[in-house]
Amino acid sequence: MTSNFQTLRKAILTPEQLAAFQTSKTHDDVKAYIETLNEAVVGAKLSDACSESPGVKAILNVLDRVEEIAKETPAVENAASRFGNPAFRTFYDKVLEASPALHAELPNLPADAIPEISGYFNESWGNRARIDYGSGMELNFLCWLICLERLGVVQESDHQALVIRVFWRYIRVMRLLQSTYWLEPAGSHGVWGLDDYHFLPFLFGAAQLRGHKYIKPKAIHDAEIVEEYSKGYIYFACIQFINSIKTASLRWHSPMLDDISAVKTWDKVNSGMIKMYLAEVLGKLPVIQHFLFGSILPYDGPAPPVSDVAQDDAHWGHAHANSKAIGGVGQRDMGWGDCCGIPVPSAFAAAQAEQGKEPGLRLSGPGIRPVPFD
Repeated sequence: MTSNFQTLRKAILTPEQLAAFQTSKTHDDVKAYIETLNEAVVGAKLSDACSESPGVKAILNVLDRVEEIAKETPAVENAASRFGNPAFRTFYDKVLEASPALHAELPNLPADAIPEISGYFNESWGNRARIDYGSGMELNFLCWLICLERLGVVQESDHQALVIRVFWRYIRVMRLLQSTYWLEPAGSHGVWGLDDYHFLPFLFGAAQLRGHKYIKPKAIHDAEIVEEYSKGYIYFACIQFINSIKTASLRWHSPMLDDISAVKTWDKVNSGMIKMYLAEVLGKLPVIQHFLFGSILPYDGPAPPVSDVAQDDAHWGHAHANSKAIGGVGQRDMGWGDCCGIPVPSAFAAAQAEQGKEPGLRLSGPGIRPVPFD
């Protein structure tokens, strides 16, 4: 591994650059890592014993510390708003300040690598300016794990633990952040997640259930089964989470998950999830325009055009969908919905505001479409 570490940077602005990324080694490496972790947890339960190296234990300690920072940073009074709580920015700054020391505790991690890989870690918790979270931030956490493995902090033998211990711990920390700070879904409607925020837990969760003798995808509609199996399976734990904050049926507020429940086997759900992730996350400009490149995950495609838009701008590299014709770089090209759009309150905020009221209308529109599972 080279010691020529770099400051992470954004590099993708155009559809042509996105196309180059999709044929790049970095894209293939991310895809291969997802598939590797996916295969590592087939048939595994969250409660199963698994190999936990010193690196895995150290990462879990880091995630514990992030959770402690959140608990030490309560939401501020913001009763007039159903949107993100500004205390998240304080939390974010505290994590940023602690990040170098947290990384210094990881075994075998070269000190000169910390500035590069900590960029992925720091961006894993949400966007400081917008106080939102989506599958792009989740992707940052995955990239952080890729870097830690490349640098020898974790090993091949840790792959199962990286999902059922580390990744699941990360999801639980994110649930705390989402519920504490009312993080808004990134994009117009959390469009690149399956539960407003996340995608990968459903992908890995489906892998856990592949070949299960008794539980079928349609079982997510049975409250007793969801309750029982949420303790061992990520997919059911995620469904239980959704049900805990949204009162209507999945058909109403989570139509994609409802559609997927009609698939006959978990093998097809799992393979469909991987196809969907490649198309709707790694294949969408509004997500990948924020992808961070460095020496470990490099960008070697065409250079971006000269732009006077700052890299830290929330809308770096694209126009708003509502400023373009549908046939241009607008909603249709962007997949399930546009990147920025009209802010949507956190599900937690909406749940609190709507207690005792009729559920809202199901989201619909030209940018929200199903992805076939075949």
